[in-house]
Amino acid sequence: MALGTATVAYELRFDAGRICLDLLATTHPEERLDSTEVLGAWIVGSGLVPQGTDLAHADPSWLIGFHELRRCIGQLVRGAPGHGTDLALAHVNAAARAAPPAPRAVPDEDGGLVRELVGPPDCAALLGAIARDAVELLTDPVARAGIRECEGDNCPIVYLDTSRGRRRRWCSSEVCGNRERVARHRRRAALSRT
Repeated sequence: MALGTATVAYELRFDAGRICLDLLATTHPEERLDSTEVLGAWIVGSGLVPQGTDLAHADPSWLIGFHELRRCIGQLVRGAPGHGTDLALAHVNAAARAAPPAPRAVPDEDGGLVRELVGPPDCAALLGAIARDAVELLTDPVARAGIRECEGDNCPIVYLDTSRGRRRRWCSSEVCGNRERVARHRRRAALSRT
């Protein structure tokens, strides 16, 4: 996909169980965060900001920041702490210090309350929210024990297994799980024909 082309919304996935792991999934099967428009769609889709938040002020430096944080989180999630991850850990910890975007409750048209941000979020605040999620995940032994890599063919997506019995095998039952079931069916059908 060329830089600046829009990724179709359904190509952005949010099924890894944590926002920091959803960020890691934006590299598969190819780079997803390739424009500020797609990054904005990911930010809204991830729930970092409420629907309708103006992100027109995002510039290419945001892409660099998100890519760098993603790289560092990936190193920490896939590697053992202290094994060449010191710089990645320092980067995540530094990003986590930023104050998160400030939310407020405002009345909607129906008289209910909805969430909006006090002002346009800056990149550091959004990166800080993701970095704090990574810190929480990596420092919680129970959650960290639930980190899995998809068993699908050529799928590097990492997800948090919160299933009963911790037996989840795929990043998504609808994506990799379905591919595996189709492949298994084809193998059985091929065996039955011979």
